Amino acid sequence: MTSLFSLPGLAVAGFILLLFVFKWINVLNEYERGVTFWLGRLGKRPKGPGLVLIFWPFERMVRMSLRTVVHDVPPQDIITKDNVSVKVNAVVYFRVVEPEKAVVQVENYLYATSQLAQTTLRSVLGQALLDELLSEREKLNLDLQKVSDEHTTPWGIKVSLVEVKQVDLPPEMQRAMARQAEAEREKRAKIIHAQGELQAATALSEAAVIIDRQPATLQLRYLQTLTEIANEKNSTIIFPLPIDLIKMFLKQA
Repeated sequence: MTSLFSLPGLAVAGFILLLFVFKWINVLNEYERGVTFWLGRLGKRPKGPGLVLIFWPFERMVRMSLRTVVHDVPPQDIITKDNVSVKVNAVVYFRVVEPEKAVVQVENYLYATSQLAQTTLRSVLGQALLDELLSEREKLNLDLQKVSDEHTTPWGIKVSLVEVKQVDLPPEMQRAMARQAEAEREKRAKIIHAQGELQAATALSEAAVIIDRQPATLQLRYLQTLTEIANEKNSTIIFPLPIDLIKMFLKQA
């Protein structure tokens, strides 16, 4: 009995007890939950946050973070519906909403969600045309988020957002689109020029009707034009004088 309660024996017992105490006492942050297993069986609900007692070795705890994870999907080679090869990368925002499912239902939820995001990106964007991929990105982002969330819900994962970051086109497609854009700009320029000519012709037609009713307006217009030209003092002006303007002087003579 004296050897059992000797100083070395008490030191060993105290060390073992201290080890157990450190194993039992755990502190979880506000964004963490502890999924526990008692002799291999899943606990009733996750523990935390704050001070948590885990009675090791009979009870085991897996820490799970509830913060949103931002995952950068690597560039994927995609063939669109109109047979154009592009390289697309995206970013996925997801978080754990049911920690016990994220531990029990899937082996590694981060790796599984990453692989699912890559396959979903290829399958959904492969059903879209190139013009839709470039102009209707918001709609495709919603489709990607919906499909991904449906597959990750059984794992206790909520995919909140999927955004297509960049679409890399092959060089020959970039040149073709540049030529198309240039032709479109020339088309708009010609249409605008034609509309301007139409408006000018309409205005001139209305002016001709007014001048025909009031011939004096033509003379006033000539005088106004002379006044505008007279401001330029570094040029010689040759201006035709209409006969109607001097007709009354000839009659008087």
